[in-house]
Amino acid sequence: MTSSLDALPKIGAPATRALNGAGYTALRQLAGVPRGDLAKLHGMGPKALDIIQAALTEHGLDLG
Repeated sequence: MTSSLDALPKIGAPATRALNGAGYTALRQLAGVPRGDLAKLHGMGPKALDIIQAALTEHGLDLG
């Protein structure tokens, strides 16, 4: 199943809150953002980062 670029993937409530708090509301906004920057957000773990990367890869995009 292909993820939408207009929504965040299903990554769990803490990670979703962390992204929303940092101003990210759509997958497309995460393209090019350094993985290390996202990892610093409280609630963002390695599993969530892997899910985000996989969702971006489906669209030919990447984390920075």
